[in-house]
Amino acid sequence: MSISPLPGDASNDPTEDQTGRFVRQPNGRVRPLSPHLQVWRFHTTMWGSILNRIAAVGMSVGALFVFAWLAFLAFGADAYAGFTSIMGSPLGLLVWFGLSCAAAYHLTAGVRHLIWDAGAGLTPKWATSLTIASYVAAAVLVLAFWAALFMTGRVVL
Repeated sequence: MSISPLPGDASNDPTEDQTGRFVRQPNGRVRPLSPHLQVWRFHTTMWGSILNRIAAVGMSVGALFVFAWLAFLAFGADAYAGFTSIMGSPLGLLVWFGLSCAAAYHLTAGVRHLIWDAGAGLTPKWATSLTIASYVAAAVLVLAFWAALFMTGRVVL
């Protein structure tokens, strides 16, 4: 179904539309309204945007753990030892792993946005490719970071 009016059909003229399907932009052009979310099919770049926002929230929550780490460090050796025993447990390491995943993805998505801000990679195919590359790069960064932690003995299970 086309939203373009037929030639000579005044009932479908977007400039005379009373249904609210069209909107006049500040430049005077009449454009159709964007479809509702139920009409859109989710695609990779949409998931990338949502995941970037989730990562930002996760890093905000993770900042509380970093603040707690610094606070317990300031409270003395006994308090710090208690904190490290909790955060060095498998559950604590899962929290740190999640925080590193959020930071790595937020970083790679930020690089993707810098590329887009430079005007490159804006076609749908390239945008999808850059989004997938940001997923892969974040996974590689996190795995390399944790592999280095385990191989150097800084983290043990």
